[in-house]
Amino acid sequence: QVHLVESGGGLVQAGGSLRLSCEASRSLLGFNVMGWYRQAPGKERELVASIFSGGVTKYAESTEGRFTITKETAENTVYLQMNSLKADDAGVYYCNARTFGPDWSEYWGQGTQVTVSS
Repeated sequence: QVHLVESGGGLVQAGGSLRLSCEASRSLLGFNVMGWYRQAPGKERELVASIFSGGVTKYAESTEGRFTITKETAENTVYLQMNSLKADDAGVYYCNARTFGPDWSEYWGQGTQVTVSS
């Protein structure tokens, strides 16, 4: 069983920045992709950003240019740097890790709350 632990959420004013961290209980090398999702009250969980094993990154249209996903393999940690935060960015942010192929597996963290005040 893999555990993902998020941290770094909190209250920030609109226009401010936060950096989220997701520490995995094992090496990131075993995952094909890691991502950050968020869920606002009454809305479905949506993909914010993802980073593939080769380093390719993908972003939701709403976060492109403002958010940056990175990973530090030596620390088993994935980061999400969020700048120019807006009220619509608020929600619970979840870390996700997936392994493709015959041993397909998926793991979620418990989430970290991000609140943006206007």
